Amino acid sequence: MMERTASIKRDTKETRIALTLSLDGTGSADIDTGIGFFDHMLDGFARHGFFDLSVKVDGDLFVDGHHTVEDTGIVLGQAIAEAVGDKKGIKRYGYFLLPMDDALVVCAVDLCGRPYFNFDYEFNVPMIGGLDTQLIREFFYAVSYSAGMNLHIKVLDGINGHHVAEAMFKAFSKALDMAVSNEPRLDGVLSTKGSL
Repeated sequence: MMERTASIKRDTKETRIALTLSLDGTGSADIDTGIGFFDHMLDGFARHGFFDLSVKVDGDLFVDGHHTVEDTGIVLGQAIAEAVGDKKGIKRYGYFLLPMDDALVVCAVDLCGRPYFNFDYEFNVPMIGGLDTQLIREFFYAVSYSAGMNLHIKVLDGINGHHVAEAMFKAFSKALDMAVSNEPRLDGVLSTKGSL
């Protein structure tokens, strides 16, 4: 299998982002978004999915965290799409049920090329550290649409917002790792249409 990596840069009046992703890494992460809890979530995403991820963001945090978080989601989604390439030989689907103390989160992905997003949780706190909890949904929405993936995140149980958020990011990483993994029995792409 060819090396599956992508490096994306995005410069706007609101954010400057440089992101590099390897789908076949060891979980190495170098993250600096300016939002500590968001850095922690992206670090967990990299580590538990065995992705190598470097993210540097200079965003307009004097406004709030919205542009930083959403634009990072856009760029990560673009990197996933570029790194996975033509999708030949991958499992395409991935899912994971992740427990984290009181939290239990299920995530399912389909790298079908068609974006769809389903998220069924409202946090009971407005902030976790320096991260506005409304932006967690915005991040995953941006990832799903820029990557062209179906992404479903369901919270089955959970009280502590930190645990729920962390379970979401880790469940997503494990589901994505499954979806991008090689299927040795497959010749081409996993689709009755012959393309994705």
